Amino acid sequence: MAISRYLESRKNLAGSACGLVGLVLTFVGVAGPYWPVVVAGLYGAGALIAPPERPALPDLPDPSAQLDEVRGDFEKVRAYLTDIDLSVTAAARLRELTELLTALLDQGWSQELLAHDPEGVHSLSRIVRRDLPEAVDSFVRTRWWTRMTPGTESPELHLEQQLGLMKQDAQQLVAALRDTEARRQETHTRYLEDRGGHNGVSA
Repeated sequence: MAISRYLESRKNLAGSACGLVGLVLTFVGVAGPYWPVVVAGLYGAGALIAPPERPALPDLPDPSAQLDEVRGDFEKVRAYLTDIDLSVTAAARLRELTELLTALLDQGWSQELLAHDPEGVHSLSRIVRRDLPEAVDSFVRTRWWTRMTPGTESPELHLEQQLGLMKQDAQQLVAALRDTEARRQETHTRYLEDRGGHNGVSA
């Protein structure tokens, strides 16, 4: 297997090409009696100057496939959230956040934009898979201990703050996608202007 890979490698191909030049020099009488040394030397030189083999890239899922996985995980998180008893304020903030996440994970325009935005997919995945479940689970566990020690700081306040911060993250992602669309529109306008030789839209 290793021999087969080497025979097909760039080093062997380049060395063989240079060695062939050495054989040609031998046939025309240039190399003389030292032709084996000339051929071997040219082969070695060709192998040395050949560019290194480029290792194959790992087969990683593209952003579209990752987004499908995040969408499936979000459905699991939503099912989990239905069993959580929240205060009115926390429930309202959670609803606002989940509505934003639902819109971002919609199989429409946002998916098309996120398919070209790995960082956006990463941010969305972080909220869905880590930040939101951890915030709610921490709230549930802390609330149980708080009930045993009345008078301590309400865990609902922390949860409300965390949900608000996650909403800000989601809103920043929405704003970034909106800016991408705006730049795309502006680019198309400039293209049309340049193609027609116009500086602006005539009345």
